[in-house]
Amino acid sequence: MSFLWTTYWGKLITTFLVSMVPIIELRGALPIATGMEVAWYIALPVAIIGNIVPVPFIIIFIKKIFAWMSKREGFLARVVVKMENKAYSKKDTIEKYGPWGLWLFVAIPLPGTGAWTGALIAAMMGISLKKSFIPIAAGVLTAGIIMAFVSYGAAELLF
Repeated sequence: MSFLWTTYWGKLITTFLVSMVPIIELRGALPIATGMEVAWYIALPVAIIGNIVPVPFIIIFIKKIFAWMSKREGFLARVVVKMENKAYSKKDTIEKYGPWGLWLFVAIPLPGTGAWTGALIAAMMGISLKKSFIPIAAGVLTAGIIMAFVSYGAAELLF
């Protein structure tokens, strides 16, 4: 496993995989890439792609997964309730602003926002993959640019 930290390809794989993890996503992958000394112009597209990969699967399958989880008593059922409540709490904003609301929600790099939650909101609201993918992907791109500035610094990005 040390190759993930010591080799160039391992660092890229680490960046890609971390950006796929819920909650951490791209917002955690870019600072990790910075720490592993991966150039921003390599880390940014790798993290963006890694963060976007789960989106179609979430939108298409999450309702079925939640239905299965809800049938289980205890922890899994509680997780579903918590996640559904989070998604529905953003419903008014998304309905009011449409695709722009979904983009903005994903674009702001704060805890609890991101591609995973944006895709969950889209799925819970019945927004198709076709209508939600572009705003979510644009939000990931925007968050990636913001996080690149934060992680690498404006001086390194501009000069």
